Formats: sequence, C-alpha cells, structure tokens
Amino acid sequence: MRARMLEGYRFRRQHQIGPYYADFVCTQSKLIIEADGTQHHDEEQYWYDYKRTKYLEAQGYRVLRFHNLTILRSIGVVQGIIVEALKV
Repeated sequence: MRARMLEGYRFRRQHQIGPYYADFVCTQSKLIIEADGTQHHDEEQYWYDYKRTKYLEAQGYRVLRFHNLTILRSIGVVQGIIVEALKV
C-alpha cells in the first residue's frame, strides 16, 4: 500500500478502534488488514485475535488476516484479495 493508498482507497496505519489498534484500516470501506507474525500461532494469541476480530466485526468492520510470509512471498495475490474485498 504505497502512500497508504490502494486502487484509490486510503488506508491508515495503526488506527485505533475502541480498545484495539488495527494494522491497516480503510474507513471508507470499513476494511481492516492485519499482518500477522508467528506469535499469532500461539493458542493464547489465537483467542485474543478471535475476541478482537469479533469486536471489530461488531463495529461494522471486515477483517482480513495475512501471515507476514504470505505478504512477502505473494504480495500480488494479497493485493488482489484486498482489492476484491474493497469492492464488496
């Protein structure tokens, strides 16, 4: 997301929503993109992420999660998924 834009949609980094911070948020389409590292495979972290996602969805947001390695290795695919989600 160069210049915090993708296909004309503006994204904010580390944007606060209630008690949580989202990695990237497009407020226009109410889409959150989370870039997750290996710490998110831990069971405790999994439940924290689940609770957090449910809260964000209750606020009207959609949440897409991508592992950091997926982003690095397949950025074009990840961007394509995000662009499709922006159009919904």
